[in-house]
Amino acid sequence: MTVDNLTLVLGGARSGKSRHAEALVGAAPAPWHYIATAEALDDEMRRRIDEHRSRRGAGWQTVEAPLDLAAALDAVPAGAPVLIDCLTLWLSNLMLAGRATGPAEDALIAALERRRGLTVLVSNEVGTGIVPENRLARDFRDAAGNLHRRVAAIAQHVHFMVAGIPTIVKGPR
Repeated sequence: MTVDNLTLVLGGARSGKSRHAEALVGAAPAPWHYIATAEALDDEMRRRIDEHRSRRGAGWQTVEAPLDLAAALDAVPAGAPVLIDCLTLWLSNLMLAGRATGPAEDALIAALERRRGLTVLVSNEVGTGIVPENRLARDFRDAAGNLHRRVAAIAQHVHFMVAGIPTIVKGPR
């Protein structure tokens, strides 16, 4: 099943993923919904979150959902454009909280399949580097790869960001 108006934006750190996703959602009529998965656990992350908030500006309605992403997505009004940033932070939040990722992933996929409005998801591609030396990092890398495959399978569009340039992996060119 392909979900219309569903776009997955992947890329490395600071590749322009969030800016690109914001532009995709911002091209639709406001109000725009932003589901944030990051938690401000230190000063550096607080600065990153503040940077994202100030860049988005007015017209965005933000909901923080570090763990229950499916419920947050289901709460977005039908047809309203939504940006989820980011799946890898959400996945790491689940793993560090000791929650099973499988049921949460299943719930997210089901919520995405119910959506009819523009939905853009941002995630970090972490599987192109070396094999991590510790078990948690390997488990995270594998879980992220599996999640990306599942979302990409139902997405109408998949974009891969390289140096701020979107490369179309799936969908109309």
